[in-house]
Amino acid sequence: MVTTSTTVFLIDDDPSVRRALTRLIKSAGYQVQTFASAQEFLGTSAGIEEGTSTCLVLDVSMPGLSGMDFQRELQSKHRNLPIVFVTGHGDIPMSVKAMKAGAVDFLPKPVKEVDHLRAIKQALARASREQAEREEVESLLRRVNMLTPREREVMALV
Repeated sequence: MVTTSTTVFLIDDDPSVRRALTRLIKSAGYQVQTFASAQEFLGTSAGIEEGTSTCLVLDVSMPGLSGMDFQRELQSKHRNLPIVFVTGHGDIPMSVKAMKAGAVDFLPKPVKEVDHLRAIKQALARASREQAEREEVESLLRRVNMLTPREREVMALV
């Protein structure tokens, strides 16, 4: 199910790829925000709202900050957005490294439309699950913080 709070962030340095993928992603009912580089995304990514399902469709080979470097940078900032990598120059070791670091998929260009949309759907599903888990933990912490000192003593013994 696509909701209005579902956004796909597309980062690719090739304008024709951005246009084509934007049309494809929008045709599936998702909102799309495009960026020509990882640096451009970092300059505006503070606007990602909590509670939204988001993912990145990220080119591996870009000038400046590469897709793989960008993935590491996001992880170092504890911004674990699900990533679908696309590349025209990937190899097996690179794809294994990306997947071990948490990528949802690693797709070679040209990407079949059905494969691309499937990967985006999986990434957004992961984002929704992770958001639900964060909300559950926050709810539990709020309830624990509301306990009286005596209730905390009892809870420690349970």
